[in-house]
Amino acid sequence: MGSTAQPRRGDTRQRIQDVALELFAEQGYEKTSLREIAEHLDVTKAALYYHFKTKEDIVVSLFHDLARPIDDLIVWGETQPRTLEVKKELLRRYSDALGAAAPLFRFMQENQATMRDLSVGETFKGRMLRLMELLNKPDGSMSDRVRCFTAIFTMHAGMLALTDVEGDPEEKREAILGVAIDLLVQAHGVTQ
Repeated sequence: MGSTAQPRRGDTRQRIQDVALELFAEQGYEKTSLREIAEHLDVTKAALYYHFKTKEDIVVSLFHDLARPIDDLIVWGETQPRTLEVKKELLRRYSDALGAAAPLFRFMQENQATMRDLSVGETFKGRMLRLMELLNKPDGSMSDRVRCFTAIFTMHAGMLALTDVEGDPEEKREAILGVAIDLLVQAHGVTQ
């Protein structure tokens, strides 16, 4: 006997986000219309408007949903001592959070001009600066600060650059994390 349960409102919202993100990645943000998103979902524009009034509303909702683990990570990092071990753990946890947010990072990479214009671009930048503060050594040289900054963006770039490279996804993630941790350790003047 089939289930007669109605989908929860959040299910439709999630479907809209997934389809929109897929279309934004394929066609670009600017070239994707709300009408196309509705057509791909086989819903009316009115049904789509019930959840999201604009494309930007969809992107903002994606950032809020997928950024929550990163925000939680920053809160966690702010309550911890600033030891190298805690900073390594921060990178490990960030690697996990990035895995869940991979489609959003692909969207950001492929729609950089749009990201500069959207309000969430500034919010994302603020998160990255806060993460960098948590990783930096307070009295670090400019080179050490660059290493910490590069550790974060190695994770972003590696995730995007290795998408089409053959190999086990977990092995790629571990390799990217290893390089990021190496940069962090080097910035803190510790030899391994």
